[in-house]
Amino acid sequence: MDKTRRSFIQLAGITALAASGSKALAADQPPETLPPENPLTGNRWAMVIDLKKCQKQNGCTACSDACHYVHNVPDIPIERQEVKWIWKEDFKAAFPNQEHEYLQRDLPEKDVLVFCNQCENPPCVRVCPTKATWKREDGIVMMDMHRCIGCRYCVVACPYGSRSFNWGDPHDHIRKINPHYPTRKKGVVEKCTFCEERLAKGLLPACVEACPVKAMTFGDLSDDNSEVRRLLRERYTIRRKPGLGTNPNIYYIV
Repeated sequence: MDKTRRSFIQLAGITALAASGSKALAADQPPETLPPENPLTGNRWAMVIDLKKCQKQNGCTACSDACHYVHNVPDIPIERQEVKWIWKEDFKAAFPNQEHEYLQRDLPEKDVLVFCNQCENPPCVRVCPTKATWKREDGIVMMDMHRCIGCRYCVVACPYGSRSFNWGDPHDHIRKINPHYPTRKKGVVEKCTFCEERLAKGLLPACVEACPVKAMTFGDLSDDNSEVRRLLRERYTIRRKPGLGTNPNIYYIV
């Protein structure tokens, strides 16, 4: 057997072995790493929150607990250093200059659920020097924690206080790490991304699934038949600081 033929046979054998090995590896991969079969797709994702339903669950933290576990958000006891993706804020702080005498009497006295507004015109994107934050075609404002240099321009630019900075190593404050979502490091900014990793698997955002009273509705604003569009047609809603021109995609039923 000449060298050329021998080399060809050896190469073919190695190729076949590599192919069989890659098939075995693919079969052993956990379901979380396999390509999604039915991802949720939309042209403009939005959320509608029914404040009356939400506020009936006094002290409930099911949505934030689910969000923070799924995304490995650290629980830091020092207020000025805390990291939060979803939390509750005083109504008057969340909706300044949106009160009137006919508003539900006790509504301004209660806290409201807040998080990233996924703005149509996000100021955070414009100021980021490394493009670590950008807006997808479906409207989700993303955050690449690996590209972030920690300048915090986006934190200053966000008029809703929806971005958190890791002043220290967040691993010290994560009680139980979810292995299916990457952890962060000191010196980077993070925030809510509408659970884009769950949408890719055909799942709703974790907060929506966790809400015990179904106060949160998620859907595509570009779809006339979506539930969010129905709610916006039939119910009166407000948005946070609409006068700033950011055009938030979070709506609140009052």
